[in-house]
Amino acid sequence: MQIFRNERIEADTIAGLYQKAADRFDTLPAFATREKALQWKAVSYRELYHQGLDLATGLIGLGVEAREHVGLFSENRFEWILTDYAVQFCGAADVPRGTDVSDHELEYIVNHAGIKVCFVETEALQHRLLRMKERLPALQHIIVMDPAARVAEGVKRLKDIQHKGAALRKGGDARVFDRIKSIRPEDLFTLIYTSGTTGRPKGVMLTHANMISQTQNLPGIHNPNDRTLSVLPIWHVFERVIEMYTISFGGCTYYSNIKTLGEDMVNVEPTFMASAPRLWEKIHEKILKGVKKSHPVRQILFHIAYFLSRQYRVSLAFLTNKTLSIRKRSWWELMLLYPFHLLRWLIVLPWFGFFNAAVLERIRLSAGGSLGATISGGGALPGHIDRFFNNVGIPVLEGYGLTETSPVISVRPRLNLVVGTVGPPIRETELRIVDPDTGQVLFPNQDLAHGGRSMRGEIQVRGPQVMKGYYKEEELTRNAFQDGWFRTGDLGMVTHNDCLKILGRSKATIVLSSGENVEPEPIEMRLQQSRYIDNCMIVGQDQKSLAVLIVPALDAFDHNGSQAASHAELAQDHEVQQIVRQEIRTLISPSNGFKNYELIRDFRMLDRSFKVGHELTNLFKVKRHVVTAEFNDILQDLYTNGNSKNN
Repeated sequence: MQIFRNERIEADTIAGLYQKAADRFDTLPAFATREKALQWKAVSYRELYHQGLDLATGLIGLGVEAREHVGLFSENRFEWILTDYAVQFCGAADVPRGTDVSDHELEYIVNHAGIKVCFVETEALQHRLLRMKERLPALQHIIVMDPAARVAEGVKRLKDIQHKGAALRKGGDARVFDRIKSIRPEDLFTLIYTSGTTGRPKGVMLTHANMISQTQNLPGIHNPNDRTLSVLPIWHVFERVIEMYTISFGGCTYYSNIKTLGEDMVNVEPTFMASAPRLWEKIHEKILKGVKKSHPVRQILFHIAYFLSRQYRVSLAFLTNKTLSIRKRSWWELMLLYPFHLLRWLIVLPWFGFFNAAVLERIRLSAGGSLGATISGGGALPGHIDRFFNNVGIPVLEGYGLTETSPVISVRPRLNLVVGTVGPPIRETELRIVDPDTGQVLFPNQDLAHGGRSMRGEIQVRGPQVMKGYYKEEELTRNAFQDGWFRTGDLGMVTHNDCLKILGRSKATIVLSSGENVEPEPIEMRLQQSRYIDNCMIVGQDQKSLAVLIVPALDAFDHNGSQAASHAELAQDHEVQQIVRQEIRTLISPSNGFKNYELIRDFRMLDRSFKVGHELTNLFKVKRHVVTAEFNDILQDLYTNGNSKNN
C-alpha cells in the first residue's frame, strides 16, 4: 500500500480545490458508485475534473452566466458531484435540495432564487416541475440527471449537455478556464434553503471562503488511503463539507444509502464518514438485538467485555482530563479520585486487552472494522448511544454547527474526546456565551468565576465559516448577528476542560404558564431510549404542565400474536397505552434527575409515523411547527380534556 503524508490541498476557491485535486491525485479514485455488493464503479480525480469541464462548457453554451443560481434537486449519486463540479467551474452557485421537497417548497425556492437552469434527478421530479411551469416564470431549462429516465419534450439530459461541451472543448472552446480564473473567495459557492424545524425556508448564502475554511480547519489526520462512506443527504451542508474535506486529502467517497448501509460498511470498510444520531441509534438497536439472540455464553462474554471496557475508559478519561467537568474539582477531590482511577485502570488493563480483542472486535467489525472516526452532526447524540460506541471502541466524534456556519463550529477530536460535549471550537473560530435576556457576555468573562465557565446562555460565534447572510432577507440577516457575532439560537456552556456542551435550542424552549422554562430535547431523547417509542414531541407552551405526542414502535409490540400492522391499531390498544404510560413515568421521573415541572402529565399516541421531508428534516429532526399543525386537533383535545383516555 502506498504511504501518504497528512497534507491537505490549499486553495482559495472550491473550483481551485477541484483543479489542484486533479493535478495531485490524478488517477486515484475520487468517487465510487455501488453497482452491487462488493462491486463499485469508481471515477478518478482526473476523469471527474475533465467530465466537470465538459459539462461546465455545455452549460456555458446553454447560457449559464457567472454568479447565476443553478437548481440541483437530487439525492446522493455520482451525477450530483459531477454537476457541482460543472456549476463551480461556470463561476455560478448551485441551489441544492433533495427529491422529497414538497411542491410548495419547490415553487418557493425556484422563484425566490431566480433559477433559470434546474437539474433534477428523476423523471418524476421532472414532471412535477413541468406541471407548475406556469408558476415558475424564470425557469428556462430542466436537465434530467438519471441516464435511465425518460425525458419529456423540451427537457434536456445531463449526458447530452456534457457531450456537447466535450465537442466544444475539442474545437478550442476555453471559456471555462476564464470563468474559473474570475472566481473570488467572497463569491457565492452555494445557496442552501434550510428545511429547519420552524418557519419558511431561508436561503443561506455560503461563499467559497466559507467552505475552504472548513476543509482546512476540520481536525483529523487523513490521506488518500482513506475511504469515506456517504449516506447523509448530499444537499445538506454537513455531508457536503465532508465530501469537500475528503477531496482535500485525496480520499475516495463511496455513495451508499440507508437500505444497503450495513452491507456497505462491512464491504467498503470505511475509515471515515459523516453520520447523524438516528443512524447510530439504529446500529445500537441492531447490535443489542444481535446480542440478545446469541448463545447465552456469548451474551455473558459481551456484558463482561463491555463492563471492563467501560471501567477502563472511564478511568483513562479521568487520568487524562477528558471527563465531562461542569465544575472545577477541588484539590482534595483530585487527591482522592486520582489514586482510585489509576489503580482501577491498572487492574482492568490486562483483562480489558483480552476481552477487547476477543469480544468487542466482533462489534467493531459490524462498522467495517476500519472506522477510525465518524463525525456525528445534525442533532444531539443521546448520551447512552454516545457512551456505548465510544466504550466499544468506535470513536463517534460529536460535532456542532448550523447551515449558517458551513456548518462546523466545534467537534471533539480523537485526542480530546470528552463524551457528553461537542469538543472545542475548530481553528479560527471564536465562541462566546451570552445571557439571552440581558445580553451580558458570560464567557469569556474574567469578572465571573472561572472566566464564565459553567454559565449557561446563547452560543454566539465568529469565524471564517459564518455565512454571508440570508438571500433577499436583510432584516433577518441583521437580526442574526449581535455586535458582529452570529447568534446560533442554541443554548450551551463551556466546561472546565474547555469543551462546548449543548443544552438545547432556545427557539424550542417551552414556557409553562407558571413561568418555568423547559428544554424539550433532553426529555425527548430520554423517552426515545425506550424500545416502545419510535419518536415523540414534547408540548406544553403556555400550559400548566407538559404532555407528549408519541409515535409507538411497531416492532416492539405483538398485536394478536403478530407484529402490529399499523400505528393506528396501536393507538387504540388499551394494553399498549398502559405500557407506554408506564414507560413515560419510569423514564421521566425525579429519580432520573428530572424536576417536578419537567414531568409529563399526559400523552397521546399518534396513528402514523413521522416521515422525512414532512414532519422530519433530512437529518431526522422534528419540525415542531409541522407536527403542531398536523395534529392540532389532538393537541386541542389533550389540553381541553386533560387526564382523559390516556391518563
